[in-house]
Amino acid sequence: MRFMMLMIPQGYEKAAPGTLPDAKLVEAMMKYNEALKKAGVLITLDGLHPPSMGARISFEGGQATVTNGAALDAKEVLGGYWMTQVKSKTEAVEWAKRCPAPDGSVIEIRQVQEMSDFPEDVRKVVAKHPGLQAKSVQRP
Repeated sequence: MRFMMLMIPQGYEKAAPGTLPDAKLVEAMMKYNEALKKAGVLITLDGLHPPSMGARISFEGGQATVTNGAALDAKEVLGGYWMTQVKSKTEAVEWAKRCPAPDGSVIEIRQVQEMSDFPEDVRKVVAKHPGLQAKSVQRP
């Protein structure tokens, strides 16, 4: 089972452009990341720049509206993620509990949808697009 662990650091929704974690936190996270890797459960991971450097695209009535920077109403935003391959949700939770996250942070765990989760009609539609299946998307 694949699970994405989503890091939601407290206050990151208000972080200024270019805000980066300090070396002490990065060191603790690297030890944690190494443990995930050594256990063979880590697929990939990345940290994300603060929302003040990004954009949100919202859709209404068939139109896309772009809002640059942080959304004023955002209470929680992603700071990074880990994609893991574990045997169960319980195992994913146990790994998340070991994270050296700062006080007030949250890790949300979400199971990735696998093709085997879908009914046959959906699998047939996806099979018509072999290069676009999640595990096989290739960059040009």
